Amino acid sequence: MNELFVHSKIIGAKYFRIGGGVEKEDIINPTDTSGHGSHCASTAAGNPVRSASLYGLGLGTARGGVPLARIAVYKVCWTKGCHDADILAAFDEAIRDGVDIISISVGPTIVLHLHYFEEVYAIGAFHAMKQGILTSKTADNLGPKPYTMSNYAPWYLSVAASTIDRKFFTNLQLGNGQTFQVCNTH
Repeated sequence: MNELFVHSKIIGAKYFRIGGGVEKEDIINPTDTSGHGSHCASTAAGNPVRSASLYGLGLGTARGGVPLARIAVYKVCWTKGCHDADILAAFDEAIRDGVDIISISVGPTIVLHLHYFEEVYAIGAFHAMKQGILTSKTADNLGPKPYTMSNYAPWYLSVAASTIDRKFFTNLQLGNGQTFQVCNTH
């Protein structure tokens, strides 16, 4: 664990690698090397960005859910994965730091249905809940079939993707030259 810097939006950053064993491509500090943490942070607390679009589509103002929020970063994932000891240490540190909400977008790559006392996120979130801290946990990207969500502890909020009220049209051309107009609504 180590602190990196203080900024107006990011007010603290720490990393955890209790078991050691980092790879040469790992950056041994809280820096987000994959972009996933930065993406999730901007979804939660990103400042408003006017005239945002995807190649001119959906033009408008983009912002996070709570743009005035400040963020404390707790890096627990490395090239070889995210280890339970690091995850629990980060939960404990966030609780000690007095955060208001814990947002964790980390999870297994296969569907696991574990008991509460075996599931690292349920354990960490339970300790946070006992201190009055809400944990928001990703529902993971393993759906949409039944039983693909394995976050069911009643003391944390599971968050999943949804659809939007816009339609994005594009032309799809097959190898034989035939063209179709297709629509993506999410």
